[in-house]
Amino acid sequence: MRVGIDVGGTTIKAGLVNEEGMILRQSAIETKVGRDYRLIIADMVAQIEDLLVVGGCKREALKSIGIGIPGLADYKTGNVIYCTNLLWTDIPLGSTLQAHFNMPVFLENDATVAGLAESVRGSTKGFENSVFLTLGTGIGSGIIIGGRPYSGSHSAGSELGHMIVGENFYTCNCGNNGCLETFASATAIIKYAVHRIEKDGIRSSILDKAAGKTENINAKAIFDAAKEGDSLGLETVNRMVKYLAIGIINIMNILDPDIIAIGGGVSKAGDYLTGLLKEQVQKMQFTCNVKYGDIVLAELGNEAGIIGAAFLG
Repeated sequence: MRVGIDVGGTTIKAGLVNEEGMILRQSAIETKVGRDYRLIIADMVAQIEDLLVVGGCKREALKSIGIGIPGLADYKTGNVIYCTNLLWTDIPLGSTLQAHFNMPVFLENDATVAGLAESVRGSTKGFENSVFLTLGTGIGSGIIIGGRPYSGSHSAGSELGHMIVGENFYTCNCGNNGCLETFASATAIIKYAVHRIEKDGIRSSILDKAAGKTENINAKAIFDAAKEGDSLGLETVNRMVKYLAIGIINIMNILDPDIIAIGGGVSKAGDYLTGLLKEQVQKMQFTCNVKYGDIVLAELGNEAGIIGAAFLG
């Protein structure tokens, strides 16, 4: 058995996972951000101990503990380098849990962890080299090479959402202009549609779907409008696909993965999104003499964080 922990700004989810990647028991507690980090770690310790009791798993049967965090983690030291959602900098999370439970503890970025989960039990299972992109508030990513997660020499790699693909009308939260996530995340397409409606006076059924208020616009409304032939909906989706395809072509030319999985809230657009994306990517491929990796939808959803964290061990 292994324990996987998915740490978020609102909740901390933990699960008892078997060698097949099945979650046998799981629990969730409030993170309560803003407290002393030692109190949050103490809650995690109690959560793991309760999970073992409820799951009927003796501590000696536990092989490892893995943790996915929404930030940068040093897999060599077990420290959290930086995690803005938790207000953490240089926190000894892994080493503290390792000392308490006397077993290996592994840390990684949460999107990397989700990518590992997809390779263990999801849409990229059976492939040596894969890339996972989660399109939500931003763009998270996980790179799996030779079946193992890759995060670079300084634990700061695999930030594919921050590759610069163009010049945009607003700046990314990281301070740069032109990051992929400012073109292809849910936040990005909402900002673009609102910008066109409010600044340029464009009329669109997107606004009708949002009860006439731009603050109610979401990614689903934009994709629904596009599917119905709305001009702004199509413009917004096509713009997103164009830049996401640029990002994917860069990934293919640098890493040449077997497969790329798309997850996150925007992936709910399903085959409509992947169909447009594959068509655009094919036009941009370096050569027609190579079979490039397929683009598929991720499968695991909210379970990915726990499963991937467990398999860090």
